[in-house]
Amino acid sequence: MSAMSLVTSLIYRRRSRLFGRLVQEALALYGMEVPAAAEIGPGLVVFHRGFGTVLHPYTTLGANVTLYNGVTIGRADPWVPQESSAMRRVVLEDGVTVCAGAKIVCKSGVLTVGADTVVGANAVLTRSTGPGEIWAGVPARKVGERNRVHEQGRAAAVN
Repeated sequence: MSAMSLVTSLIYRRRSRLFGRLVQEALALYGMEVPAAAEIGPGLVVFHRGFGTVLHPYTTLGANVTLYNGVTIGRADPWVPQESSAMRRVVLEDGVTVCAGAKIVCKSGVLTVGADTVVGANAVLTRSTGPGEIWAGVPARKVGERNRVHEQGRAAAVN
C-alpha cells in the first residue's frame, strides 16, 4: 500500500466535524480550495502539493483521479449567482488526469470528463469528453486517444 501525501490526506479529512475548519485552513496554506461538498473518490493523487488548485463545490472526482498544480474546476459563469447558474456539476470519471494549469469550466448542465481522459497543461475544457481521450489547447479540443498512444509506444519499443 502506497503512502498518501499530506495534501491528499488533508483533502480526505476536510469533512471532519471536529477538525474540518482547521483542515480547510491547512489546505489554504497550500493554495488549495477543496470544499467539503466536493465528492472525492478513492485513490486521488495530487502532485506538487496542488498549489493553486480550486474545485467547485459541485465537483465529483471518481477513483484514481490525478490532479497537478494550478487546476481549476468550476463554473463558466461566475458573475451569475450560484442559484441562477445553469451549471449543475462537473464529473471527472475514474482514472482522469488533469495536467498543470488546466481549467475545466461548465457552462450548463453536467460536464463529464470520460474515464482515463487526459486534459493537457493549460487547456481550457468547456465541454464533455469521451473515455480515453486527450484534450489540449484553448479552447480545448480532442488531440488524440490514450489507448492509441500506449499502443504506439509499445510498438516503437518492440521495433
